[in-house]
Amino acid sequence: MPAPEPWVLFDIDGTLVDSSRLIEQVWREVAAEFEADPEAILAECHGRRDAEIVPMFFRPPDVPAVLARIQELEAAGGDLLSPVPGAPELLASLAPGRWAAVTSGPSGLMTGRLRAAGLPVPAVLVAADHVEHGKPHPEGYLAAARALGAAPEACVVVEDAPAGVAAGGRAGMFVAALTTTHPADRLTGADVVLDRLVDLPEVWSPARSGRS
Repeated sequence: MPAPEPWVLFDIDGTLVDSSRLIEQVWREVAAEFEADPEAILAECHGRRDAEIVPMFFRPPDVPAVLARIQELEAAGGDLLSPVPGAPELLASLAPGRWAAVTSGPSGLMTGRLRAAGLPVPAVLVAADHVEHGKPHPEGYLAAARALGAAPEACVVVEDAPAGVAAGGRAGMFVAALTTTHPADRLTGADVVLDRLVDLPEVWSPARSGRS
């Protein structure tokens, strides 16, 4: 008899929404405009808040302008977004009260990103503007679990970036990592690493039994 379905907490970029083209285009453009190293930025930016990444790579006087430019470019890039294969079907199979999204992006932008990819917006969405600490801090995932009425050990976190994997682990949750953005050797903190989102339901039972 399989274990009951857990609560599922998804990251958005690279997990539900394929935003890789948009993210790369935005960072390369702002790096060119403000004389920063795009490769160094792209190696660190996934799963983290812009407000944390920008001061790491841009001159302090440029930070406000860089953040504003990022918002402008991201808002205009909806045509570069698509659902991760299997995401529409997986979300349709989950009861609305059994899943949430936890993202390092601002709530308005990420709601728009889900809609642009043709995906539903969950009742519980914890975004950068809802928490004090971004990933890899566990605050966002713990807040989502509380909003769902779920114990952390009953949750499965679905992530694609090292910062998010660390956040889920620190929250005491089972972490499934997708290789959509990073290779498996960058996701070593995860409980399971998957190449495809469609394989996620296969981990429900091991996730529950492994944390019982």
